[in-house]
Amino acid sequence: LKSGIDILVGTPGRIKDHIQNSKLELSSVKHVVLDEVDHMLDMGFAEQVEEILGFAYKKGSDNNPQTLLFSATCPRWVYDVAKKYMKDEYEQIDLIGKKTQRTATTVEHLAIQCRSSQRAGVLGDIIQVYSGSHGRTIVFCETKKEANELAMNASLKQDAQSLHGDIPQKQREVTLKGFRNGVFEVLIATNVAARGLDIPEVDLVIQCSPPK
Repeated sequence: LKSGIDILVGTPGRIKDHIQNSKLELSSVKHVVLDEVDHMLDMGFAEQVEEILGFAYKKGSDNNPQTLLFSATCPRWVYDVAKKYMKDEYEQIDLIGKKTQRTATTVEHLAIQCRSSQRAGVLGDIIQVYSGSHGRTIVFCETKKEANELAMNASLKQDAQSLHGDIPQKQREVTLKGFRNGVFEVLIATNVAARGLDIPEVDLVIQCSPPK
């Protein structure tokens, strides 16, 4: 940062730290990109993002940075908030079109009802049938406790490991590497694994309850 950079990629909290410690100066920024904008402008991050952008944007100025916002989902409120940082003639590019529920045509969707006490056994059977003996499966749970309990449940016949926010970053990387390399077949995770993972060999994704 001291010697000067062209591109900075960071989380809101980390960027804010650098600004507050006078290690980062944003007044000459030419381009601003917000990825996962529905999360960045949501309750948790909105305040930090607005504070950071305040250093680069001047109200009514023609010299504000070019702004690019990316999101897989764009509720109406995202557009309303986005207008604060974009020129009146901003362009909206929609890759989904009118099909609001569009999914890959190669993916089959199934819903299975079972009691929570039977879940581990049912999961084992589903994984065996739909993922085979060598395929990889990601199972999503709502809570860290749920992920840990499922990973250790004897009714689940496959090798499984859990991934969630309480696991240190270094261990997370080891776990993901093992999953990629086929050391174990089932990754049981909270939404910490819902974005940004690229593991092309995954044949099956299971959600233990409807996502909120």
